[in-house]
Amino acid sequence: MPQGVTRSELLRGLAAVVGASAAASCAPAADRGGPAVAAAADLQFALPQVLAAFQAQGGGPLRLVFGSSGAFTRQIEQGAPFEIFMSADRAYVRRLAEGGLTEGDGQPYARGRIVLFAPHGSALAVDADLADLAAALSDGRVSRLAMANPDHAPYGRAAREALIHAGLWDLAQPRLVLGENAAQAAQFAASGSAQGGLIAYALALAPEFAGRGAFALVPESFHQPLDQQMTLLKGAGAPARAFYGFLQGAAARDILARHGFVLPQAASS
Repeated sequence: MPQGVTRSELLRGLAAVVGASAAASCAPAADRGGPAVAAAADLQFALPQVLAAFQAQGGGPLRLVFGSSGAFTRQIEQGAPFEIFMSADRAYVRRLAEGGLTEGDGQPYARGRIVLFAPHGSALAVDADLADLAAALSDGRVSRLAMANPDHAPYGRAAREALIHAGLWDLAQPRLVLGENAAQAAQFAASGSAQGGLIAYALALAPEFAGRGAFALVPESFHQPLDQQMTLLKGAGAPARAFYGFLQGAAARDILARHGFVLPQAASS
């Protein structure tokens, strides 16, 4: 159980995450069948729109499954029948490629960002350099700070790096509320289970979260780049291959850009 959260609060947060995920996956009903796509949790609002655009152009059904990239990597290594993996960290794709489980090294599809988020009513003032977070951790205004688990979620690792960069890791660590993935961390930050959180920019922009608080974009220099990579997995069929190609096109990248993802060309320039 996350530190500092009661069982009832945790269950409410988990129920809200499930509800948000279901709403995000309600694009066409066809996305509930077909080949499975393992996608990083920060994509839960953008990717259903990409799939809807793909299907509007005659693409076949696929099933979107959202979670932490590290957990998906272990599942794929154990034989989980995914056909596309969209990781929030290219290192996980490299690991699968080295294990002979992918078709090539994959393709970059975005660079993620993190924000400091505070729900309405919080005493925390959001700022890019985390100055008020430092003060709030010291004076007790923040007793719970949400972030994804850095052991297997790339956004959690970036959050930890940002706190270390700001000299706040030791102060923040006893107050952390850890989500299993980026989406659960965002729910904890927005639901009142915490006074704030370091969460995915793409989720902070989503209507389900944007109307529930304020946020400030954390400088990229505070953490290692969140270079997100996708790959076809061995044995992928024609529908997955078609969607993989569509993800590299202008229509998909325009949707990702609207959801706050920096596109590969911009990230490398």
